[in-house]
Amino acid sequence: MTVADARRTVPVRRLLDARFLALVLLLWTVLRLVSGVILWQVAHHHQDQSVYDGSSVPVFFQFAVLWDGQWYEQIATQGYPGRLPTGSDGTSVQQNPWAFYPIFPLLARGVMALTGVSFAVAGVAVATVLGYAAAVVVAGLLREQVGRWGALAGVTLLGAYPSAPTFQVAYTESLALLLLAAALWLLVRQRWWAAALVALLTGLARPVALPLGLVALVVVVARWRGRAARPVPRGEYAGMAAALVGCGLAGLIWPAVAWWRTGVPDAYTRTMSSWRGGESVTPFLPSIERAQWLWGDVLGLVVLAVGAGLLLTAVLGPWAAGLGLALRTWCLGYAFYLFAALDPWTSLYRYLMLLFPLFVVLAGAGWARGAGPDVPRWAALTRTGVLAALMVAWQVWWVWYLFQFVPPSDYPP
Repeated sequence: MTVADARRTVPVRRLLDARFLALVLLLWTVLRLVSGVILWQVAHHHQDQSVYDGSSVPVFFQFAVLWDGQWYEQIATQGYPGRLPTGSDGTSVQQNPWAFYPIFPLLARGVMALTGVSFAVAGVAVATVLGYAAAVVVAGLLREQVGRWGALAGVTLLGAYPSAPTFQVAYTESLALLLLAAALWLLVRQRWWAAALVALLTGLARPVALPLGLVALVVVVARWRGRAARPVPRGEYAGMAAALVGCGLAGLIWPAVAWWRTGVPDAYTRTMSSWRGGESVTPFLPSIERAQWLWGDVLGLVVLAVGAGLLLTAVLGPWAAGLGLALRTWCLGYAFYLFAALDPWTSLYRYLMLLFPLFVVLAGAGWARGAGPDVPRWAALTRTGVLAALMVAWQVWWVWYLFQFVPPSDYPP
């Protein structure tokens, strides 16, 4: 039995023992309090008061429903439209709720129905609770791969990340992180059937099916190649196939629902293109054009090449060996997916949070166990603390410059 196989036999309850779990929850609480203070200050003292409706809902909660939160509120209170809204020409599709996935607003609607609170309160509560759950799952996954202190460092930097305030506003970052981390952990542990189910749920929460499917494929192939040392039972082959099918269906389920409800086969893609003025997205071109717009035709390409080189160095070097095959594949596959499919702008800050395994590398805790430099614990803690402090300072800028809305229009976070 290999070291990786031995780790998979360790019960989850041992990885999430009471002391470790208490540290994770304490760290997450402190970081959420810090983010809450930043949000509170901007909401009460710097946000243009015209965005508030004068209702009895506290200002903080109204502030927490800005931007994407308004779309989720519309979905929670009104549902999805049966017809795609079009412009004056009758053909161009306008921005509409079909661009936003349903699990989060449906959970908020459930809380509203049970408690009678407004969406602003329910959305914040759901996001915050799911954020705690995500932190626990991320911590367990990372502990299995890089050990106790590496996991705590990774969770700390994740919670301090510039766009981490979205873990406690009406956004889907908490939900997406929870489902993704759970799917990755199940794939690492080769719990194929459960991984298939969670992968399907991601298809109703965030469009990450393609890179997640790549991880499933790589892990399945690695398991098959190791069949000489550990034979694959017939039933496990069925589970491996289920994991692959689950990831594949995850990428199709929401476009299929949009087609079914509206009667328009490409309802989802047409809706997504409305955020680009009706232009279709050509793979890789938006990222290249954005880089060239920011830095010039030549320098923009150089910046992209350097960024790709840094990513490959970070993920493939021995300092990331402890992450294991699945997490390294995720980092490369998801980054490539963002480069190919995203029209990158200010929302990139949020999307990059799902590269959470890289925080372990950044903290210097990604080495394989028993390998790497023998760094004193105080030095590792100091390094993580300094990085977290810098990220919190960046949070101030992120909330001030991006989450704060300046009428009549502004860049979205």
